[in-house]
Amino acid sequence: MIALRRLLPLAGALLCAAAAPTSMCAQQPSGTITGQVVDSATRQPLVGVNVVLEGTGLGAITREDGTFSIVGVPAGTHTLRARRIGYGSVPVVVNVSEGATVSVTLALEKGAAVLDEIVVVGYTTQRRANITGAVATVDMAEVETRRVPDVAQVLQGQVAGLTVTQSTGAPGEDISIRIRGEGTIGNNSPLFIVDGVPSRDIAFLNPADVQSMTVLKDASAAAIYGSRASAGVIVITTKHGASGKSTVDLNSYAGIQRATNLPTMLNATQYMNKMEEAWNNSGFTGTNPYTVDKGRTGLANTDWLHALFTTGRTQDVQLTASGGTDKVQYLLSGGLNQQDGIVVYANDRYQRLDFRTNINAGVSDRLNVGTNLLLSYTAQDKLSSKGDAPGIIRHALIRPPVIPVYKDPSDPTYSASDPFTDLPFFATPWDNNNNHYEFSANPVALAYFTNDKRNNFKTFGSMYAEYAVSSVLRFKSNLGVDLNLRHNKAFNQNFGDDNGGGSALDQGTGRQNRPTGLNEDRGQETTITWNNTLSYSKELQRHEISALAGSEYITNYSSSIVGSRQRFDYVRDNFQYLDYGGTLDQNTGGSASEWRLFSLFGSATYVFDTRYMITANLRADASSRFAVNHQWGYFPSVSVGWRISNERFMQNVRWISDLKLRASAGTLGNQEIDNYAFLTLLRRQGDQFLVSRYGNPDLKWETTAQKDVGVDVGVLNNKLYVSLDYFVKKTSDILLPISLPSIVGNVSPTIVNAGEVSNKGFEVALNFTGTRGPLKYAITANAGTVTNRVDKLHPNLPNIIGDVYKTEVGHPLGAFYGYVMEGIYQNQNEINTHLFGTVNPPEQPGDIRFKDLNGDGKINDNDRTFIGNSIPKLTYGLNLSGGYRRLSVSAFFQGVGGVDKYNDAKQITDYDSRPFNHSVAVLGAWHGEGTSNTIPRTTFNDNGSSKKSSIFVEDASYFRLKNLEVGFSVGPSRRLYVSAQNLFTITSYSGLDPESTDILDRGTYPQAKAFLFGINAAF
Repeated sequence: MIALRRLLPLAGALLCAAAAPTSMCAQQPSGTITGQVVDSATRQPLVGVNVVLEGTGLGAITREDGTFSIVGVPAGTHTLRARRIGYGSVPVVVNVSEGATVSVTLALEKGAAVLDEIVVVGYTTQRRANITGAVATVDMAEVETRRVPDVAQVLQGQVAGLTVTQSTGAPGEDISIRIRGEGTIGNNSPLFIVDGVPSRDIAFLNPADVQSMTVLKDASAAAIYGSRASAGVIVITTKHGASGKSTVDLNSYAGIQRATNLPTMLNATQYMNKMEEAWNNSGFTGTNPYTVDKGRTGLANTDWLHALFTTGRTQDVQLTASGGTDKVQYLLSGGLNQQDGIVVYANDRYQRLDFRTNINAGVSDRLNVGTNLLLSYTAQDKLSSKGDAPGIIRHALIRPPVIPVYKDPSDPTYSASDPFTDLPFFATPWDNNNNHYEFSANPVALAYFTNDKRNNFKTFGSMYAEYAVSSVLRFKSNLGVDLNLRHNKAFNQNFGDDNGGGSALDQGTGRQNRPTGLNEDRGQETTITWNNTLSYSKELQRHEISALAGSEYITNYSSSIVGSRQRFDYVRDNFQYLDYGGTLDQNTGGSASEWRLFSLFGSATYVFDTRYMITANLRADASSRFAVNHQWGYFPSVSVGWRISNERFMQNVRWISDLKLRASAGTLGNQEIDNYAFLTLLRRQGDQFLVSRYGNPDLKWETTAQKDVGVDVGVLNNKLYVSLDYFVKKTSDILLPISLPSIVGNVSPTIVNAGEVSNKGFEVALNFTGTRGPLKYAITANAGTVTNRVDKLHPNLPNIIGDVYKTEVGHPLGAFYGYVMEGIYQNQNEINTHLFGTVNPPEQPGDIRFKDLNGDGKINDNDRTFIGNSIPKLTYGLNLSGGYRRLSVSAFFQGVGGVDKYNDAKQITDYDSRPFNHSVAVLGAWHGEGTSNTIPRTTFNDNGSSKKSSIFVEDASYFRLKNLEVGFSVGPSRRLYVSAQNLFTITSYSGLDPESTDILDRGTYPQAKAFLFGINAAF
């Protein structure tokens, strides 16, 4: 103890020498400078701005609310300078008296100071000039014109190597985000950090609330998040209040949406002719019923796509109030987004209501506290949007046009509550032998009776305290909460015509949703995050040193309860509850699970003479999702940079304003697996407990190792700035389900570490700005390539086979697998020659000819091969913007290349052997030797279309004008605009939408063309 007391003064002296100038250690008179940095135009606070007191080594980085505090400032006159990317740096002279506190507001004007940008990265900020990893920022001012309800949509096309895809065009549908390809067979979604709180979802965020977004792409940038960062990290900060006069901002738009690029289907005459042809080509005997029906009166001529799709509507209102003093700043915002989709009867609606409050207070010169709370409520009327049951859009493609939408009131089956046609021409008890128009359902009726409501209430936020231990040392503690309350309720009402089927209890009821039933589930998920960080930052002549150390604890608990009943006597809204259903068929269930994560992490950056820089990160995570012996994972990274442009030999190369080489390597982890996957599970059978799944005590982390080499080039004072990257990313120990031999018993697959997947590619990002008098213009563009490959699977799982895909070593994940079409058989001799190994081949002239890969004269499973790639090899985006006085114009183009999609909707329309409707493409079908070598004969027999083949694998590359906006300022704080979305798409894909995420397209709800009108105003 005595020795320790003797060491304390020495330790204090050493700390003083390392943390402050000599003048401070000498206890000279000092004062404090506090203030806030804001954008000169918007008055919004700027986070992560580097505020430096020149000549002293003192400085600070602005907090989330733009405020800063510099303590221990020597008395006297000093020059204060703030630096941030895209803003000009103007020095401010400050006079500090002994013991006094001086408060200043620094307003930065946008300029071309690219290298001074402060970027929000892992738990801290960093100057753009010193970044050595692959980090991309999104210009929020540029993407403001997108006018989309989801933050993920804002990211689309903005960052090289980032792929953003909407699952369908239906309101409220999920959006897929991928950073540098698909790295694993499991969860490939990135981690989101919103105001310091981690989340796996950002659909609850209002884009109007977002201040900045940073994409951490490589291991060097993302390793600070360790076990959750294998798929990349996106750091988001929301807007904060600024000191000064209170302001109120209004941003509102409304508009209409329409489905476009719909396929042209056969009309009634064309359809009947085709069905007549199909019958004649099928070898049936007797009178052709379609020939007879062609003379029938009362045939409709329904365009089912036109009947299903209508004009959708959307509106969005955002109101924000902010202001404050030098000590306390506040921001209140509320938003309402409503969408009524493009399918009739308004059962595809979506609504999000959100309220956010942010308060930051300077308790003292050293201590700042704040809170950020978001309340969000979403309500979605879920509609079948992927061809999934009940397949509303799929039925609109196949429903024969000769059937009307509504029954004639004179039809004995007509009712006012169910006026829709169901079974074709139903008037007598149904006879399946006379079914010449198939059992397709009425898509308009399906849309009308759909009643599937999804509701979610979320509380998301944090509170923090930040204490300036000294001018260079800061401690911050942040406590975050993510609470989700989910309620889903689907009432499946019986409707349609009676076809005589179903249970004896349901005789006389319609064949759709028989019997009427209710499925309801409720769930709650709570995630608490507590992190603490100690950060150090100091500049000494030619040396810049920054370091961070911290800990994080996360706990998650989720629970759910479900129930269902059938046979409801009453179907009105006030009877759609479980208590009013029958008691014969009722089910209940419930479950709960939890996981925890504890982490220690550190990061350090050293820069010498603005030329040489190195950053190292290390994170250690312990996760409850793994067995005790494998809970800890360690994720290091290192990156280096060389600013060549600051070398003496580059001083005369004046046209190059910045040239920096970067290189990084590191390891990331993935803990996104099911809870308790390492445990053995039991089930009860009578008085016995049997194993239902054997556990794996050796289960460990999936690990992603990544290497990156990049170069940043600025030309003409950085008016043109280009970044290039090449990366190699390899994920190992991928978790795979391995089935055990049947001798073990009836058990579920055991999870093991076995697979390896690699991704590699190039990325380029370009930014150019210019002015000519009152004319201002800018071009930003980016592109990224990815080559995906499976390098290893388990010996007992050599491949993973799906309906139309196969995952196998040497090929991309989920590659399409099937037969290769090489034409149409033109005559019988061609069939006999090609199928020489087949006795009495069933094929006929006009059928599809498949490639005989092994040359045995037979077409069987041995002739299947890889026929397409479901992962985009190229993604790109282009933003063009310009302004002339009060007029502004912006255009955003986006696209993907090198990607295929399996068009199953094409199979059931143009190639199916049932009497579905077809597109007009079948008018060019084979009808004799030499007439077609691409479209087979029309028949009710199998013409080869039942095989999964390359016919239905189509190039889904596209180039789309996602957004075009023209705005006009009518005053210093008023702006009117008109915006158009999805104006045109260039693609060879014949499906409804090439952009959907599903590799199997069964009939996708398309993205709509939209026209919006809006206003921005400040008061």
